[in-house]
Amino acid sequence: MKKLITSATSAVMYGLPAVVLAQGGGLNQLGPNVNLGSNDLVYTIAQIINVILGFLGVIAVVLILMGGFKWMTAAGNEEKVGEAKKLLGAGVVGLVIIFAAFAIASFVVGNLSNATGSNI
Repeated sequence: MKKLITSATSAVMYGLPAVVLAQGGGLNQLGPNVNLGSNDLVYTIAQIINVILGFLGVIAVVLILMGGFKWMTAAGNEEKVGEAKKLLGAGVVGLVIIFAAFAIASFVVGNLSNATGSNI
């Protein structure tokens, strides 16, 4: 039964885009409006770096929240408090590293954009 549900779901997921694209002309009408490659390379790299560092920042904040939750629910157990302190420390160190990486990346991308004449 599980195999049947998985097969049916896969068929719908793989077949649905073909049906949808067949309705309105597909990629022939979509292509000119997408503007792929209209931004310069420095801007694209800066956006990728910002997204990656943003995800890493979210992970670091979640680590800090997990550490705080673990500490609050430790109920005086020294072993759990020690684990919570390790999580909090790892989260804070991670945030410091991410902020430093963001500062370095902003400096490098800014100087690279000034050197190449592109305005970001």
